[in-house]
Amino acid sequence: MTHAPLSPFEGWDIRTLIDRRAAAHGERTWMTWEPFEGEARAWTFATFREAVRRFAAGLQTRGVAPGQRVLVHLDNCAEGVIAWLGCAYAGAVPVTTNSKSSRDEISYFVDHSDVVGAVTQPKFVDLLRAAAPDLPWLVATETDNGAPAAAFSAAAEPFGAVDADPALLVERPHDPWAPFGIQYTSGTTARPKAVLWTHANALWGARVSAMHEDLRADDVHLVHLPLFHTNAQVYSVLASLWAGAGVVLLPKFSASRFWPLSLKHGCTWTSMVPFCFRALMEHPVPDKHQYRFWGSPVCDMPFDAHFRVRSLGWWGMTETITHGTVGSTDLADAPRSMGRPSLAYTIHVLDDAGNPVRPGEVGDLLIAGQRGLSLFAEYVGDPAATAAAFREDGLFVTGDRVRLGEDGWLYFADRSKDMLKVGGENVAASEIERVIGSVAGVAEVAIVAKKHPMLDEVPIAFVIPRSGEAEGLAERIMAVCADSLSAFKHPAEIRLVDSLPRSTLEKVAKAELRTLLATEA
Repeated sequence: MTHAPLSPFEGWDIRTLIDRRAAAHGERTWMTWEPFEGEARAWTFATFREAVRRFAAGLQTRGVAPGQRVLVHLDNCAEGVIAWLGCAYAGAVPVTTNSKSSRDEISYFVDHSDVVGAVTQPKFVDLLRAAAPDLPWLVATETDNGAPAAAFSAAAEPFGAVDADPALLVERPHDPWAPFGIQYTSGTTARPKAVLWTHANALWGARVSAMHEDLRADDVHLVHLPLFHTNAQVYSVLASLWAGAGVVLLPKFSASRFWPLSLKHGCTWTSMVPFCFRALMEHPVPDKHQYRFWGSPVCDMPFDAHFRVRSLGWWGMTETITHGTVGSTDLADAPRSMGRPSLAYTIHVLDDAGNPVRPGEVGDLLIAGQRGLSLFAEYVGDPAATAAAFREDGLFVTGDRVRLGEDGWLYFADRSKDMLKVGGENVAASEIERVIGSVAGVAEVAIVAKKHPMLDEVPIAFVIPRSGEAEGLAERIMAVCADSLSAFKHPAEIRLVDSLPRSTLEKVAKAELRTLLATEA
């Protein structure tokens, strides 16, 4: 007889972590909100717990039951953290969505996840009402990330309306396998997939991330990456909560504010993407700062000596919760590597025949873990996609290809999936192709990535027009993209062509298109 193994979080959920931190360090400052306009605010572990509990009780008084879903559509702000963790505290499931999403994308998120209400900010109220006119309720923050709102729409209630006495919270078991949250992530399908995490996933991510980052109670984590992403949610916020470290939250990355705010709060940790490094190169580095590490896509970035900070490289994805590979905070790493396999996962790099690659060879990156604990629980509403994400032996197929170095470090090589990386955002070529293919006058379209000095990659659309319909087609395509896709998914260029290169079975030979763009560059 086989039995499911015990998890490290039996009898726990996110309430356990929030409550215990408040009990142990109640008067210490945990989260500081630094808006670019308006006054900064701070919450201790105890006052943050109170705010989360009041929000959770407010949801219950509205009839939101455990397991029901609530859309959280916000740029970075303190209310976003309270709403996200307040939903989870109540047993509801926050659906955290990209604030750059178009009306069409929001309509899909709302319908697909079957949300019962939404939390947003003033500048998005009209967009959400247009995208989801049947939402039972919608609340909005008082400001747009600290900036005064142009007007407060009567179509939304104020954020403070979700507030009630925590004594009203209904008792329920601390179930680590209960649903915690949903994020939509781009894949090879035309629509993003809804990645479901359990409370065990969230606690796993918090604990393992804190371990990987060597986070300590006296660390201060600067959070400027978007809160709807795994990086900010787990690598930064939940990891800091687990370690008892402080968090300084910004509306977004700002090269001009980065150093002044880092010095003001004594920040010691932050996560970075290549754009941030490049932007900061234009600003002087303070003589003294307290950063110990910067999280980065690769170890030991070329910029490290300039900034006098060591880059800790890692690789992870929404489905893996935290880092599957990571560098070392104690020993030197191989420059530009993804680090080595995490102690918390089992990593395989296999060739096309399914055999382990030898040093120097490239293969598919596969990862073993436990569903609902170290790997996501499922793609909501898509059992076929969930099944396809795992091999028969249970290995999760990441879609990335890596090279095994002679020294044992891993190096990113390519994506086996048809994906782009635009300014840190994963974008499925098929998603853009679906939208462009719907435009009248388009016979066929292929999206490929072109290198970009700041954004890493941008999408380029190669379009075959229907006979006699090329006039004004590029403009019509961009108009439809503006209505249907987030701005970072818009093609940087639309090329009308007579034909596309073909490979076997008449598939578009995208490698030839990429070579063409690289040659031009």
